[in-house]
Amino acid sequence: MLKKTRIILATLLCFVCGGLPLMAQRTNQAYWTYIDRHKDWAIEQMKLYRIPASITLAQGLLESNAGRSTLATEANNHFGIKCGGSWTGPYVLRDDDAPNEKFRKYPTTRDSYIDHSLFLQGRRYQSLFQLDATDYKGWARGLKAAGYATSPTYAESLIRLIEMYNLSQFDSGRYMVLSSKKGQLDQDPFYTNHVVYRNNKNYFIVVEPGDDMATISQKTGVSLKDLYNFNDLPLDYAATAGDIIYLQKKRKCASKEFKDYPIHIVEPNQSMHDICQLYGIRLKYLYRLNRMQPDHTLVPGEILRIR
Repeated sequence: MLKKTRIILATLLCFVCGGLPLMAQRTNQAYWTYIDRHKDWAIEQMKLYRIPASITLAQGLLESNAGRSTLATEANNHFGIKCGGSWTGPYVLRDDDAPNEKFRKYPTTRDSYIDHSLFLQGRRYQSLFQLDATDYKGWARGLKAAGYATSPTYAESLIRLIEMYNLSQFDSGRYMVLSSKKGQLDQDPFYTNHVVYRNNKNYFIVVEPGDDMATISQKTGVSLKDLYNFNDLPLDYAATAGDIIYLQKKRKCASKEFKDYPIHIVEPNQSMHDICQLYGIRLKYLYRLNRMQPDHTLVPGEILRIR
């Protein structure tokens, strides 16, 4: 069983101002949903093979586009692993560095996670296991140096994902979940299913199927009015699975981790609200930072200031 730190909301809030400098963002809803679904498998593999959970999750996100790539949906291949000479299982053909390359096909996504760990036991990756278990930057650069991927920015992409989504929190083998009573296990599915994430000196949960705003309010102890206010939502908004719901008022700008890169490039179908939730910024301040009016229509590729 995974060791989970169970805490009540009151305990969470007392850590906000003086806690560890953690930071987590999403580029879209699918990324947080992917992390929520696969974090336990990444931790499991870390405990078995000493591969940082942050690296496994970052590679899964990057290689599978958060589980949405053709390889992931049709072959359960979340790590872009090709067949090679030792593979005797099923495969699919995809164009990559060359046309019609053979990629491994798995019965389940979990099988892909297991095979990823076994794949990294190969000789070319052995030097990585000399690194500290929390050295995700060393692992990212080592994977690139060993030839895991051909992209010249592969290591930087992994590091950015880990830091954007605070994936290093899983390298401890534990994470926070909500609980109704401090120090007690609670069998209520709401508490066992909701991980508490940290972003921009705030806490949030990811909405699960079946959640509604009234239930979230009741279980977290945050008033319904405050939940709508903290998340810049209209009072008639219905929570959707994958939504981020903050449990405190958001900040006026993005966290200091973005001081050297204080911009966001708008993605297709992304709204100002999506972006303010991504960085934990109050919506009105995101408009002010960019000298925009609420009726402004975003265009993919548009550059926004976030601090």
